[in-house]
Amino acid sequence: MFSSSGELTPREVAVQLLARREYSRAELTRKLQQRSFQADAIAACLDALQEQSLQSDERFAESFIRSRILRGQGLIRIKGELRQRGVDKETSVTALETVEEQEAVDWFELARDTLARRFTTPGETPKDRAKRERFLATRGFDFEQIRYALSCL
Repeated sequence: MFSSSGELTPREVAVQLLARREYSRAELTRKLQQRSFQADAIAACLDALQEQSLQSDERFAESFIRSRILRGQGLIRIKGELRQRGVDKETSVTALETVEEQEAVDWFELARDTLARRFTTPGETPKDRAKRERFLATRGFDFEQIRYALSCL
């Protein structure tokens, strides 16, 4: 895996990273830039990896969405994190549709389950209720999902 000069090539670094987990193209670009590789070498490397299906933003997005759903995170937060990781809106929407179809995701039930794992009792006081609302809001659930989850607790 090492080149003859002892230095790693952008491809070798990228493949090592991808061997551990999926990365978006933007994440790989940033990591390779941190290693002081040239921009044109990075672009050529990532183009080749995409052609060989070793790197795919679609696959990354689907994997990322599944992992966040398992963590009990809502749609708003998932979309925001995908955007931060450099996944374009079209790819995000397609990946979300694919995962929702395959996993039969019910965001209302996910919000309820997430709230039930964190809190065992319903909020008796307005302060307790606000605490539960903030918890779900920071997890990325919308108002309707929060209201549903609070009504079920």
